[in-house]
Amino acid sequence: MDPITVGYLSLVAIAVAIYAGIHVAIALAGVSLFGVWAITGKLELAMNFVALAATDSIADYTFGVVPLFVLMGLAVSESGMGRDTFAVISRGLHRWRGGLGVATVLSNAVFAAITGISIASAAVFSKVAVPEMVRAGTNRSIAVGVVAGSSVLGMLIPPSLLLILFAILTDSSIGDLFIGGIGPGVLLALAYILYLSVLGVMRPHLFDGIKAPSEAKQTPAWAILPVLGLATLVLSGIYLGFFTPTEAGAVGAAAALVIGFAMRRIGVTSGWRIAVQTGHITAAVCFLIIGASIYSRMLAYSGLPASITEAAIGSGIGPIGFLLLFAGLLVLLGTVLDSSSIMLVTVPLAFPVTQQMGIDIVHFGLITVLAVEVGLLTPPLGLSVFVVHATLKETGITLGEVFRGAAPFALIMALTLVALIFIPQIATGLLGR
Repeated sequence: MDPITVGYLSLVAIAVAIYAGIHVAIALAGVSLFGVWAITGKLELAMNFVALAATDSIADYTFGVVPLFVLMGLAVSESGMGRDTFAVISRGLHRWRGGLGVATVLSNAVFAAITGISIASAAVFSKVAVPEMVRAGTNRSIAVGVVAGSSVLGMLIPPSLLLILFAILTDSSIGDLFIGGIGPGVLLALAYILYLSVLGVMRPHLFDGIKAPSEAKQTPAWAILPVLGLATLVLSGIYLGFFTPTEAGAVGAAAALVIGFAMRRIGVTSGWRIAVQTGHITAAVCFLIIGASIYSRMLAYSGLPASITEAAIGSGIGPIGFLLLFAGLLVLLGTVLDSSSIMLVTVPLAFPVTQQMGIDIVHFGLITVLAVEVGLLTPPLGLSVFVVHATLKETGITLGEVFRGAAPFALIMALTLVALIFIPQIATGLLGR
């Protein structure tokens, strides 16, 4: 069969398999196997092709960064640093109308600098921030929306698991992507803060009954120092060249565990739980990367990326037009797929096009991550929304309330995404590009 035809048929087959409920990694690997078999006509060659791609995909030294940053994020979450961060920040903002919402955004931004996992942020601040905001008189839908919306900062502000995944898929610099994530992350956080501040002035009844959070009264100001110290250690070490991102993950994980044990918030039982959860998450990510590696090699073998690149360039759509269409596709896919799966399916196809069009890889990477993160807040599969709802289900908060509260933040994310597409310097400015 003609290789290009096989490539296009593989896209259809993967879409059908995913919508049928087959695990994304299995769909990618299975379709790739049959694709190579259809091109070569030799099953043994196709099986060897898949086996070699699977082995090579996780043999890279760079891949070691995944379990290390996951371990650091879980250790930070378990040690209660997110609770301390919110308590200290909220104490200084509780008299500001909408200040507890702003404190949640700022706390999520700080927490994101040491976790890199949006779901962890959503789970932590659902338990910590929502009860305090509701007790202080904040509208319940807004309280849960703030947590769901600001949790996406965990995948945007470095270190980010999605940026690491993008770097692995495109063989690009993790350090450059981390630096590039600072601008969009800060911009999105400021946009959230502006929205909450304006809402507090225009509709003050949504934030009635301002009181000092009870947790804040009991938490000393120095409690935020471990969080800031850990973030500074990891990020400055990478940016100043003291260690590679993989080494930074190891240093950060070790430091987080030491802090947790020193504060007596992590013991033998919780330490074992962190290790098991790290293994589960790493295995899941590893499985996805293997499937994506097999899939991308099959696509390259079929010649489909080159065909799509020629078609895109020949259409005269231009870099901005291509990025707008690609971002729109990612947002649409985000309504039915999780972030990692979207990247694994789309990046191998789109990346060659961006290289031919001269689009900066860091700019493309941050657009990709921000676009797929919009899906965390949109129905029917808004993962952060479901995490917030599951965490607070016993309080009577409905899924509809969380989606309604998260809707303005999803819109703000979309506007930030458009700004990022038209102004590449938001992502590349700190790199001097």
